[in-house]
Amino acid sequence: MKMYKLLPTWHTFSARLEEMRPRLYRLAYSWCNSAALADDLVQDTILKALEKKHQLKDLKCFHAWVFRILNNAWLDYLRRRKPETDIDEQNIACKDCPENSYEKDLTILSIRQAVTELPVGQRSVITLVDLEGFTYKEVSEILEIPIGTVMSRLSRARKSLEDSLIKLYSRSRMTPPNPSYLQSVK
Repeated sequence: MKMYKLLPTWHTFSARLEEMRPRLYRLAYSWCNSAALADDLVQDTILKALEKKHQLKDLKCFHAWVFRILNNAWLDYLRRRKPETDIDEQNIACKDCPENSYEKDLTILSIRQAVTELPVGQRSVITLVDLEGFTYKEVSEILEIPIGTVMSRLSRARKSLEDSLIKLYSRSRMTPPNPSYLQSVK
């Protein structure tokens, strides 16, 4: 018996997807750094999940299955388009903000920018593990890669992110954030 048949109704399946929307959006946004593109990726993910719900074999894997769909939508987008490097004006901190708020906004923007500059494989792993809190095993299932690859990509991503931020902050003479600050950049 297929596991999706255990879901009581189409409405329940739909409701579970809607509950996931904020997490899907945060992850998509961390990958693409564009609100419009993140919305599109999430919408595509939800539509595909609804269309393909019959392919869900194990209800315990529901979240990993949906995040895998999001990852595939992102990879499809990357294959179709050339990378865009412009920064959305809404993401730039305003000069009229109080100093500590300005520095916080600048730090968040810097971390997001540094994450978007990581190679796609590293960006996917670091956002799933450090921002979304998935285990290595779950990330392995979502991205369909071995756990060892998850671990090596995560290590490289963290090192690269740390190096990028150290360079940035040494040029600006600001104090770099504690590495645990990454979790607050959701």
